[in-house]
Amino acid sequence: MTGPVKGPASYFPSIEKKYGRPIVEWKELIRSSTLTKHMELVSWLKTEHGLGHGQANALVAHTLAEDSGK
Repeated sequence: MTGPVKGPASYFPSIEKKYGRPIVEWKELIRSSTLTKHMELVSWLKTEHGLGHGQANALVAHTLAEDSGK
């Protein structure tokens, strides 16, 4: 039995619904950016793509953790 999704991934359904893109596309955008620092990426998503701070932070945290193998 699995429990409710916790952590950054708990934001994913609302991100997809509100911003109209699947999470995989957001992760591809993050990975294709020339930016590498967490807060730079968060600011970029907020400024260039209109995401809220929590949503941007969740996407960046999850993507960077995946890429680092954590």
